[in-house]
Parts: sequence; structure tokens; C-alpha cells
Amino acid sequence: MSMSWHAPSRPVREVAEAMAGRGLEAVAQILRSVPDRVGAHAGGLYLLSEDRQLLELAMTFGAARQFTRPWRHIGMTAPIPVVEAVRSGQVVWVGGAEEMARRFPRVAVAMPYAFCLAAAPLVAGRTTYGAIFIIWPAAHPPELSLRERGALDALALRLAELLAREARAGCPIRPGPRPAVAENRSADPFTAMAARLPEGVCGMDLDGRVAAVTPTAAELLGEPVGRLLGERPWTVLSWLRDPVYEYHYRAAVIGGESTSFVALRPPDQWLSFQLFPDPSGVTVRIVAADASLHDPHTEAPAERAVHTRPGALYHLLHLASALTEAISVQDVVNMVSEQILPAFGGQAVAVLVPEGGRLRLAGHRGYRPGLIDQFDGTRLTEPTPGVQASTNPVPVFFETRAELERVYPDRHETQDEMSAWAYLPLVTSRRLIGTCVLAFAEPHRFDMEERAVLTSLGGLIAQALDRARLYDTKLVLAQGLQESLLPHTLPVVPSLEISARYLPCTEGMDVGGDFYDLIRVGPDTLAVVIGDVQGHNVNAAALMGQIRTAVRAFSAADADPSTVLARTNRLLTDLDTTLLASCVYLCVDLARREAWLANAGHPVPLLYGPDGRTVALEPPGGMVLNVDPAAEYPQIRIDLPIGTTLVLYTDGLIDTPGADLDQALADLTATLARHGGEPLDRLADVLIGLAGHTEHRTDDVALLLVRSVPR
Repeated sequence: MSMSWHAPSRPVREVAEAMAGRGLEAVAQILRSVPDRVGAHAGGLYLLSEDRQLLELAMTFGAARQFTRPWRHIGMTAPIPVVEAVRSGQVVWVGGAEEMARRFPRVAVAMPYAFCLAAAPLVAGRTTYGAIFIIWPAAHPPELSLRERGALDALALRLAELLAREARAGCPIRPGPRPAVAENRSADPFTAMAARLPEGVCGMDLDGRVAAVTPTAAELLGEPVGRLLGERPWTVLSWLRDPVYEYHYRAAVIGGESTSFVALRPPDQWLSFQLFPDPSGVTVRIVAADASLHDPHTEAPAERAVHTRPGALYHLLHLASALTEAISVQDVVNMVSEQILPAFGGQAVAVLVPEGGRLRLAGHRGYRPGLIDQFDGTRLTEPTPGVQASTNPVPVFFETRAELERVYPDRHETQDEMSAWAYLPLVTSRRLIGTCVLAFAEPHRFDMEERAVLTSLGGLIAQALDRARLYDTKLVLAQGLQESLLPHTLPVVPSLEISARYLPCTEGMDVGGDFYDLIRVGPDTLAVVIGDVQGHNVNAAALMGQIRTAVRAFSAADADPSTVLARTNRLLTDLDTTLLASCVYLCVDLARREAWLANAGHPVPLLYGPDGRTVALEPPGGMVLNVDPAAEYPQIRIDLPIGTTLVLYTDGLIDTPGADLDQALADLTATLARHGGEPLDRLADVLIGLAGHTEHRTDDVALLLVRSVPR
């Protein structure tokens, strides 16, 4: 019985693999048709990961995989054309190098070449499967023609339908360990080279390796044919190792247009190189240049700008740019996880910092829930790679689990289920502040270039982490100060129901000046106050505390609202501060169910009556506090029958950048009219939600609701 269950497993798996293979070949056939269909010379296919958090490069055509290595795995927040195409559901067109630098500067840094690019989402039904990107030479017009746009749309639809069909058949197409290549196959590389240029020269594939070379070309280069075949010229020929020469090759392949340069073969032989690219490779014509045209005492080409390898430089500049947007420690971790880790094929990241003799987990992402927490609190005396990297400013790389276990045979961290690790010490201002651990699910080879890039990234991460930890510390202090200046609990008052909400601003970390308070003035009298001090800093917080104290003191004298605000205003003018403050003061008579209200330049309170009507309470205008020491604050009387709700708030609830204040107040009034009869806490959540849904709040928001209820 057991064998009857397991016997079919291998054939079923083989059938599934064969079907998946046929799906990839169908994709390759479509991509190989791109040059004929739209006239482009390079591109590739991205597929959404299973969790839909990444775009994964599944296949390329034309351009070599080495050019797309930094973008093999792209987080869905990355500012990349294919990501924008997936997020927007629209074709993204970039009509040249200048537009690329303006709209997608991180791509322009990594690929500083002249070309045009289109990215189209792959959508079938209501499902998005990924995106395709296509590259044209720089000579392409700055806009897509109607024919090209139609062909691009048809191409994207054809790919999307293929992906959908394979998914429905139970064989979804997934990227392999490395992107596949949709090659434009030719029977003989030399034949393909000769088809591009009729004279015998040398041909290179899209990886930059010499695929064919004529004896004459080998003689000019000074190396035998066998020494050149399968190698990159700049690795075999020392006099071509200046990055500027590889840059010309990359510019030809990515830009899709021919280019040329001259180089000096020691001791005195000038050679002219002409590069002719197409979607399958590059033909290089090499001839002896006229020595009389060149000054032997000068460096060869006139355009001798030094270009560092863009692929390596990309990671440094990309992270440096991304980390400028990181504010908190978790932001730093997220940036590394989304923007950097996928480029190296990693799966998880953790940041560890030494505190109090132990290694503390500052943040992590990519690990199974609860798994990484076991490493939090490791003693700094324990022999673990995390401790070593946090106490010694030397990076450590383990390419396999066996390699790590040889160095740390007793390491309990082998339970993290990963197979390769990079431990990057985080050093800033000559201080070792922790370590960043990059983990890989499969064994991973760290070549010298990658180790150098990762080590440099460690320095950038350290600077961002140092800033973020300082921010987090200040934020905790600011929030603690803010909380201490607001009432910890709301009093229980007979015949009144009270609810309050507070939202800090999301810009910056300073304490705000919004406040509210409820003060028992007498057995049947309650003072309700809400106010807003100008600014978001310690001075505003200090003034807010003084105003609260002053209002409480003047309220204790059983003064009416007009007198309380007038006395508070005179006190502020005597404090020698330039800050202004607005305030609403309400004195509630619980026995008579009425209140007296005065306003010092504050947003008008709203009243929701038992009959469902909503009105704005606008007493005669009183100016903001600390302008005129002789200012007067007229008051009005309000009836508070059972079921009446008063809404007091600060301007952060309605005053947002670019918003129309009148319209915002009208929207708030309409929301109150619709929900005014709901339980008070529910109503408070609905009203504060008007500001809470704003991603970037430039001001604090305080909300105070008072409802008249039976005793």
C-alpha cells in the first residue's frame, strides 16, 4: 500500500518540471520576437514573488544578466520603472538619459548610458503577474509611436495570458536560481559576427567574453587566439583594464548603438576599436591607428573620464540614497531588506547592538516569527559570530553552514535555518556600534568585489543606524514629555460623558503644543479647555504647561470664561515670549445643563443636538493669546439638553497642507451629522480618523468630546 502511494511521485514531479520547462520556452519564444515586433534590442521579464512583496527577474534577452544583477530582486517600494509599472498598472516610458536621471536617478547612477526604456505590467483578468521591460537605442524618438505602443500592449497581454494559463494548469512559471536567457540562437557565433561586419575581426557575447577572434585581431592584440577565447579582454590584456574601456563596451550593449575608442598597446602601438552591437552580441573591429594622430606623451583617448564599475557602485549609491529616507531603526532595517538584500540574493537581515554586556536585537526582517528572538540577550562573552562582529571591526563571511560550524562548533545560532552569512561590523566615528547580519537561504559565494561592496555598505548602514537610534531616543523622550503634559485619565463627571484622542505629528520628533484639560471647579461646575501653542519644540511645551497651570489657577477662582481667557492673555504678555496660543474655554453648569463658552482664536467647536442637527459655535471673535494685553473675550451661553454632544479640537484635525479650510470644516461637520448619535468612543474614533488616515501629519491633533447624559 505504501509503495502504491509513493511510486507515482517521481513521474508526477518530472511531468510538472517538463510542463514548467515548456512554459519557460514559450516565454523565451515571445521575448526572442521583441526585436522584430518593436525594434528594441534588449529587455527582460519580472515576475511577482509568491508573497507579492518582490519583483524577481525571470528571463532576459539581448542585454547580459550581469547588467541586471543589481535588480534581480526588487522590493515593491523601490523607485524603479518596472515597480512603478506594476504599482500603477500603466506602461512607464522613459525617453532618454535625461528623463531617466530626473525620474529614476538610482537607475541612472547604475546605468549611465544613453537609451530609452519602457516597462509594461503583465495583467490578465484582475491578476498582475509581473512586468516586462524593453530597451531601445538612444536614437529612438522621445515618444513611443502608436504602432510600437500597440505592439507593446499586445506583447504584454500575450505574456500575461501565458502566465495565467500556466498558473491555472497548476504549473505557474517561477524564476530559477538565476535569470534564464532568451537567446537569439545562431548556428555559429563567428557566422553571427561576420553577418554584422563583413571583415574578420573579433566577436563578444553579451557577457563580455570573446566568442570568436580572427588571427589578425589576435596578432594586433598581442595574444594567441586560445588565450583570448572565453575571456573578457580587460581581464586578459592589462593595457585595457582601465574602466573606461569596459564602459565603452557596456555603453554599446545597453545603448544599442555603435561606438569607438582608441587605446595604446605598449609600448607605442595605437589601436582603434569600433563596436557594433545587436541583440545577440558585439562585433569589434580592431585596426592599427595612425600614430601621428596621437601625442605619445598623453593618455590615449580624449574622452578619458574614469568610470568605476557601475554594478558595484550602484549598491553604494543606491543604499546611500535610500538611507537618507530612513528615520527610525526599523526604517534602516527595512531599507536594507527591501533595497539591498535582494540584490545579493539574501533572505533575511538582523541588526545587533551591544548593550549592558549583552547583544541586543535592534531590528530584523525576513526571519520566521519568533526564531530570531532567541539571539536577543546573548552575553558578549559567548563565542558567537554576532558577538565577534560586534566587538571586532573586521567583517566575517561564511559561504556555507559547514564553514561557520568549523569556526564556531558550539554555536547555538545554527538554528536560524540559513546557509550563508555576512557579518558586517557597524563602525561610525571610529566607534563600533553593532553588527548587521545578512543571511542567505542557500550557500553563497562572496567574491572579492562583493565583499568590498558589502563592507562599504556596512559603513553607510552604521551612519544611518547611529542617526536612527538617536532619533528613536529623542522620540521616546518627546512622547514621554507630551504624555506627561496631557491628562493621564479623564474624570468621571455625573451627567456628562467624556472622550478624548490625541495624535502626534509624523514630521519631526519634537513635542507638540496641543493640550486639553478638564477641571472640577465646584460640585456642579466643570471647566473644559482645549488649546494649541504655536510651534513644535521645548519652548512650546513649556509655554503649554504654563497656560494649563494659569487656566487651572484662574478657574479655581470661579471666574467666568471671558475673565479666565483675559487673565491668561495678560499673563502671557508678561512672560516675554513671542509664541502665540489659541484656546477655547467652556464652563459647564451640570445642574442647569448649560454652559458658557469663550474663544481665543481657536477653531470653532461643533455642537450635535438631540434632534440630529449640527451647528458651529461661533462667539464674537476673540484674538489669539499674547497679541494684545487688553484683548477681551466675549462669551456665549449654550444649552446642553440630554443627548447634546460638544466637539472641541485643534487645527491639526482640519488644517492639512493644500487643504481648503472651509471645505475641511464642512467635511468634519458632515461627518458629525452622520455619526453624532453613535457611542461617544466610536464617534471619537471616526472623527480622529479624518486625520489618522493622513500619512504625513505636519501638526498634532487633539480631540475632546463632551456629551450630556442622564445622571
